[in-house]
Amino acid sequence: MSLLALRKIVSQLEETLSECGRPVEPATKKVAVTAVIKNPYAGRYVEDLTPLYDLGAEVSKILAERGVALLGVAPDQVQSYGKGAIIGTDGEIEHSAALLHPRFGAPVRAAVGSGKDIIPGTKKVGAAGSTIVMPMTNKDNIWDFDHMDSIEVTIPDAPKPDEIVISVCLGIGGRPLHRVGK
Repeated sequence: MSLLALRKIVSQLEETLSECGRPVEPATKKVAVTAVIKNPYAGRYVEDLTPLYDLGAEVSKILAERGVALLGVAPDQVQSYGKGAIIGTDGEIEHSAALLHPRFGAPVRAAVGSGKDIIPGTKKVGAAGSTIVMPMTNKDNIWDFDHMDSIEVTIPDAPKPDEIVISVCLGIGGRPLHRVGK
C-alpha cells in the first residue's frame, strides 16, 4: 500500500541564455521538480522508518521523469542531478534521510539513463516558505567541476507542519560560461 499523499507538484525551469553580457551557447538548463506530500509520521516517533524508503522511490520516479520532460532532452542527455527535502515542523530530520537515501536514487538514475556517482542532497526541518538550496553534480563524475552547481526552491505555503517538500533537480550544460576545469 502506497503512503503517497500528494498535495501539489511545483516545477521550476531555469534557462540561462547570457551571462556577464556574453551569450551562453548552448544555453544551460536546470530544473527542480518538487512535490509537497503528507508526512505519515508527523507528530509521532516511529522506530521503523522503512516504509519511507518505498515512498522515496515512488516520489523520486514521478519527479525525475517530469524533470527530464521539462528539460526537453533525451534521458541520457541529462548531465547533472541533485535532491533535497524540507520536513515540516511536526516531523524530524530522520524522515528526510529515510526518504532520500535508501531507495530514492534508482528511479532517478533510470529516468536519466545512468548515474555512476552519488546524487548529492540536502535536508532540513522548516516551516512554510522555507528555502532549500540543493547541490548539483555531474551524474557520472562528481569531480567534474564545471557541473558543480545548485538550485534553490521555495514554496510559500509548504511545508505545513505535517508535510514534506521533496525535490529532484536535473541539469544540462553545467554552470553558464564555466571555466574552472575538471
